[in-house]
Amino acid sequence: MAVVDDHRAAGRSEGDRNTAANAARRAGHKGHSSCEKIRRRHVFIDSRLPAPIRIRKLPAEAIDEEARRTRDRPPYNTTVKRAVILAIAMGWSGVSTSASDVMHVTAPAHSSRQGDVVVLTVTTAQPVDELRARAFDRDLATFRVAPGTWQTLVGVDIDRKPGVYTVSFEAPSPTGALTAVTELTVTARQFGRRVLTVDDAFVNPPEPVLARITREARELEQLWTQSEPRRLWTGSFVRPVPGRVNGAFGSRSVFNGQARQPHGGADFLSPTATPIHAPNSGRVLLARDLYFTGNTVVIDHGLGVFSTLAHLSLVSVREGDMVSRGEIVGQVGATGRVTGPHLHWAVRMNGARVDPVVVLAMVGQERSGDQTSAAP
Repeated sequence: MAVVDDHRAAGRSEGDRNTAANAARRAGHKGHSSCEKIRRRHVFIDSRLPAPIRIRKLPAEAIDEEARRTRDRPPYNTTVKRAVILAIAMGWSGVSTSASDVMHVTAPAHSSRQGDVVVLTVTTAQPVDELRARAFDRDLATFRVAPGTWQTLVGVDIDRKPGVYTVSFEAPSPTGALTAVTELTVTARQFGRRVLTVDDAFVNPPEPVLARITREARELEQLWTQSEPRRLWTGSFVRPVPGRVNGAFGSRSVFNGQARQPHGGADFLSPTATPIHAPNSGRVLLARDLYFTGNTVVIDHGLGVFSTLAHLSLVSVREGDMVSRGEIVGQVGATGRVTGPHLHWAVRMNGARVDPVVVLAMVGQERSGDQTSAAP
């Protein structure tokens, strides 16, 4: 930074100024205020001078002006802030960092809404054997797509509070752990409201079935912890049936005048007995009747990604079966708490309830280029 010398006797030589300063000290100017002492220690490099570089003291007036400008300066641009965070996390701790130690995170430029899926890509100059990720106070599954390139899917739960969250990464390397962070901005989503009339037994269950409901809820919670530690899905996800989406994801549900949990999936209108296709490859973890969702199939796609297909009239698979993308797993029906035949498809991702329609648009599209229409 170039600073113009602002001595009162600007025309005097360096020797003259030194002589004057020494004379002032001999005349009894022994003390300085604490502010003056601080000011005398502020130095800047005058880039206009030829080598060797000379260090020049910053005048008090210039310090006061810089303090005012700093105080009035607006906050960092968000993009600059993110770049600074990333640079610090990538190993700048007072030691040099080689090009082979750099980790780069590619994140979407836009904010994400409740129920969205965010695909983050991490690249390293040198291949790494492992990449750990964390967001929303939980670990995220990662998978390698090419040497030196990894991805992770971040599910934003339907009830995630809007705000700015940090996603952190860490990978071991021969020179020490590589780390990086990025920020994820979550915005509120406007959800609709649906008012339905169903059998009262599905709103105020009778005493004899309460134990069953509790048992099934616990079983499902346990299932979400049993995902394969490897990716079972391939390419993009496909619609399980060709029908249009009717019951919108996230709608606040009112059954028989009583408010219940938000709609955690998407409802596809289809006639009874319409074939249902696996949205993607995976292992069948559950294939039987449940109280609220009727005949239900749960598929583990690996790495914490699950599909739930509900209200089937017929289940064509068994628990433990491996299914391929597009394979028939059952038929559309009207079992459980319903008002008519349709398919309810819900997706969980790293513990978050996400919009299946977003999954169709986001997951796998970059690599496969496949269409998201229903499987033939």
